[in-house]
Amino acid sequence: MDSDVSLQQLKNQIQKFCEERNWDQFHNAKELSIGAITEASELLEHFRFQTAEQMDALMSDPLKRKEIGEELADVLFFILRFSQKYEFDLHESFTNKMKKNALKYPAEEFYGKNHKSSKR
Repeated sequence: MDSDVSLQQLKNQIQKFCEERNWDQFHNAKELSIGAITEASELLEHFRFQTAEQMDALMSDPLKRKEIGEELADVLFFILRFSQKYEFDLHESFTNKMKKNALKYPAEEFYGKNHKSSKR
């Protein structure tokens, strides 16, 4: 379960997995970024051109949910591997970005709206 594991534990698991396969040589910033976007695109393939009703059906289908979960895991692998290899503290990065987003998208101004902020 998500609540039973830390980001550091996942990073350690990925590091061990990659070291056992001698993959450090293939995992530079560019290749890991390409991997993340490639896997994100594979996630998108499940939803592209789908109506809201079709997406609800996908999310109710156990086989499709398993496939979508695998794509989410692939995206997470590359994010965690990048952060592990280049020593990014994801908790710190995420917390700081959410603080920045809160200033950029104040709840009272953006409640129920999904447009982009003009603030930088």
